[in-house]
Amino acid sequence: MPATLLDSSLDFPAVPAAAELSSGAHPVTLRWRGREQYQDSFDAMRAFTDARTLDTRDEIWLVEHPPVFTLGLAGNPAHLLLADSGIPLVKVDRGGQITYHGPGQVVAYLLIDLRRRKLMVRELVRRIEEAVIETLAAYNLATDRKDGAPGIYVSPRPDGANDRIHSMHEGAKIAALGLKIRNGCSYHGVSLNVKMDLQPFLAVNPCGYAGLETVDMATLGVAADWRDVALMLAERLAHQIGGLPAIAAQPQDGQATAGRPAASTGSTE
Repeated sequence: MPATLLDSSLDFPAVPAAAELSSGAHPVTLRWRGREQYQDSFDAMRAFTDARTLDTRDEIWLVEHPPVFTLGLAGNPAHLLLADSGIPLVKVDRGGQITYHGPGQVVAYLLIDLRRRKLMVRELVRRIEEAVIETLAAYNLATDRKDGAPGIYVSPRPDGANDRIHSMHEGAKIAALGLKIRNGCSYHGVSLNVKMDLQPFLAVNPCGYAGLETVDMATLGVAADWRDVALMLAERLAHQIGGLPAIAAQPQDGQATAGRPAASTGSTE
């Protein structure tokens, strides 16, 4: 069944549908899928993974979804606090609990052969998180991991123009991740909040944590273009997955970057 693309400015008329990203010894194909119904992406990821051969190139898909809640394989439906929100709930086969996807959020799906890259799942998660931290550092946002709670969170910021805003949201979650591994290959991935309506997050316990604040880059004072953030995230993901040396964050949209803060190595899912 072909994917259903919705009317959106994110149908990417100015960029190729597919491109190649450097990722160590094994390049990654980047696919811009535009705004797409979640179920279509989910079905396509499963079909791609089922059809993989030893020669299938790894891919990263960039997507924006219409409003949807997704509940992980072992997720507790009680974490959906408002049953009549009008937003559909889709049960999926990734790890983790419940989360929300919607317009203004970059979703990057990682279709990676872990065996070929000699990666364990925990190391893949760490590298995905590091790619998000690097991406946000380029916009002068300090973020980090949190022990026992996979994802990326706002951390103390040493300096910069948005200190007050940043400190108001310290500990808030800005990116979520969840993976499924089948036959040594991953699908699902990571979502990064750029500029969203954050109200739907109040209808759930995000990722199963009651009272957890969720923010986006706009809340933290960053006006960023969705496409720019998406491309940077994809490049950093490919870089990290390929095991390439760390690269310095480059300031985006004229914002000064004081260097990426050190990331913790807290436990991840």
